[in-house]
Amino acid sequence: MRKPFTQVKRLLLASVAFVLAASALNYVVDPLQLFRPSRLVPAAYSVDTRMQNAGLLASQSFDTAFIGSSLAIHFRQSDIDRALGVRSLKLAMTGSNSRQQGFVLEDAIARGAKRVVWEMDDWIYVDAPAIDDDPYFSADLYRRTAKGLASYLLSTATTKESLVSLLRAIPPLHAPLASVAPYLPVKFALSDVDDIYALPRNFDVSAGYNAKRTLAAFAYITDPVRSHFLGIGYDYDAMVGHFQRDAVGLIARHPDVTFDIYFPPYSILQYVAMRDASPAALKTVYEITALVATRLSQLPNVRLYDFRAIKEVTHDLDNYGDVIHHSPVVDAKVLTWLAEGKYRVDPRAPLASLDALKAQVEAYRVPR
Repeated sequence: MRKPFTQVKRLLLASVAFVLAASALNYVVDPLQLFRPSRLVPAAYSVDTRMQNAGLLASQSFDTAFIGSSLAIHFRQSDIDRALGVRSLKLAMTGSNSRQQGFVLEDAIARGAKRVVWEMDDWIYVDAPAIDDDPYFSADLYRRTAKGLASYLLSTATTKESLVSLLRAIPPLHAPLASVAPYLPVKFALSDVDDIYALPRNFDVSAGYNAKRTLAAFAYITDPVRSHFLGIGYDYDAMVGHFQRDAVGLIARHPDVTFDIYFPPYSILQYVAMRDASPAALKTVYEITALVATRLSQLPNVRLYDFRAIKEVTHDLDNYGDVIHHSPVVDAKVLTWLAEGKYRVDPRAPLASLDALKAQVEAYRVPR
């Protein structure tokens, strides 16, 4: 009668031993570099930026945090460093909202960032859940709480990454595994932090960004079947609340940090789409950006730039892959403008560029 209990006990002990061994492996290899910069195995990085940023903040040296949404995701840290004379850490997250960006920036500043370069658009202020209720963001991983560390160390996904990292560290396997890593079912496939979400250096820019694609995207989003999506989330009162808490509150808490904030150069078609298919949303965009421009341009530690009315860029549809995402050619222009201080908003006339944009949107006629 005692034999079944003995077998169960052995099974339990074996399970506990396996979990402890896997956790120890994850701690030693630490593919996210959450506990230390990678030394035992070659460093590897993931394009899962909401998770990867927690490791980057813990393992990288930097004096400048570069953040934004998908409009900032393709920048390379080396280009930012060269253009602005800084040591940057790119923390841009596709589709991120102001709660997520503000939370990550708070951590970056706590870890030594003295300058923030912030690609900011109105969309980030749409209503979003509290950071601890966000199913797509693990705040506990950043805070290194017991819950966050347990989710990392006890994860079978982490164990898989640790095992692959160990295999890549074996000299005869390093080169072949590194070459096929992007095609393997692993997250940590990039060997250079500069490549996180950056376009390949041999990327065909003219094929990825051209007027044909931009006009096709415009036709898609303004189709009556889908055009209501243009207005989703544009609740003025909610956006004001998020702006005050996530931007103004953060900036006010850190008067010794310089914030270079810029409104990205969407194509004119983004605003024309709203003009034609969702005028109420466009009105909210104008109202919220007027508030943001007025408020931010008055803060002493903010340098605000508005790139939305640079007609030679925003009206050249070959610069875009859809109605908002611009090419690496424009990425380079943005860095140059920031370095030269061009298109900075004058606190004495904070709405001048917005007024220019309004006139352009009203006058623009879509090519047929």
